[in-house]
Amino acid sequence: VAAFPALVAGAETLGSVLDHRDAALRGDGVDLFHVGHLAVQRHRHDHAEAAVRRGRDEETYERDAVEGVFRGVPVRVEHEYERKGALNLFAAFDTRSGRVYARTADRKRQVEFIAFLEQLDREVPADKTTIHVVLDNLRMHKGRQVQAWLAQHPRFVFHHPPVHCSWMNQVEQWFSILQRKRLSIADFPDKAMLAERLMEFVSQWNERAHPFNWSTKSAAKVMAKCQLALAA
Repeated sequence: VAAFPALVAGAETLGSVLDHRDAALRGDGVDLFHVGHLAVQRHRHDHAEAAVRRGRDEETYERDAVEGVFRGVPVRVEHEYERKGALNLFAAFDTRSGRVYARTADRKRQVEFIAFLEQLDREVPADKTTIHVVLDNLRMHKGRQVQAWLAQHPRFVFHHPPVHCSWMNQVEQWFSILQRKRLSIADFPDKAMLAERLMEFVSQWNERAHPFNWSTKSAAKVMAKCQLALAA
């Protein structure tokens, strides 16, 4: 067992997460959120700048480019582009309903993360007396300021899966959908428009929100493999 500390920790965390998920589905005053962070790098390609110089406004250019992809029109992409800075997206995926809570920020520090936690605290109904939060092992998630905030908000309980177990966090699956649907062309004139597009996608998702089918059977298979490996 000592040779597989990550495996042991992963099995224990998965079992705990499944228990909390079941409690959330039963409506025991418990909710389970998978929380993550995505840094979106904004690029600006030469042909985009040229289109604007020719009199096309930024929003029309971007809309036509995105719609063109769905019509099968090739997208003009060249190797010449300029990095315009990153925008940070904090998101929480409600494993019970599939609803996403999100916030954008220019920086990624404990201050911005706490602001996102404050948003969750305001928006999650008070009858949810315990909020279990699954999130990765970033230093930002474990800093002194965050720990002090948690001490003042006891209904929030953090769970940190071990390294290489990001598959346990369903918000990563949602980030993948976001990247395919909205960020295949990360060509935005400024951070404000990028933030607008990200939050627009969150709103559209929440109109038809659905949980991901992380079935008990599939989780049981993972647990069984863990037990076999530990017994070997």
